[in-house]
Amino acid sequence: MKKTISTAKAPAAIGPYSQAIQVGNLVYTSGQIPIDPATGNLVEGGIKEQARQALKNIQAILQEAGLSMANVIKTTVFMADMNDFADMNAVYGEFFSEPYPARSAVAVKTLPKGALTEIEVIAELKN
Repeated sequence: MKKTISTAKAPAAIGPYSQAIQVGNLVYTSGQIPIDPATGNLVEGGIKEQARQALKNIQAILQEAGLSMANVIKTTVFMADMNDFADMNAVYGEFFSEPYPARSAVAVKTLPKGALTEIEVIAELKN
C-alpha cells in the first residue's frame, strides 16, 4: 500500500505528483530543485547554494516520514553542467556520512525553472 508523504517545509508539488511516497519500508522522494519553501522562489547563487537547498528540501521531506539522511540508500543527482560536479559534491558531503548511499550523477540539458541541480533519493525505514 502506498502512503503519501508531504510537508510544508519543502516546496509543494506543482503538478500531479507527491513530494514522496512510502511503499513498504522504502521512501521515494520526487526530485527536489532548489526552491525555498518559504518564498516559492529558486534560491540565489551558484551550484553550492542550489545543491544545499535541494538537499535541505529532501531532509525536510524525510523528517516528515520520521527519517534522516542516514536512512538514504540511493541518490540521483541531475546537473545542468557537469563542470559543477566538484562544487556539488562538496555540499553533498555535508549531508551524508559513511556508509554513503549509492549515487548516480548525470548532466541534463535543462531543469525546471532554470535550476542548476535536481536531486532525488530513496530511503529505507529501519525496523
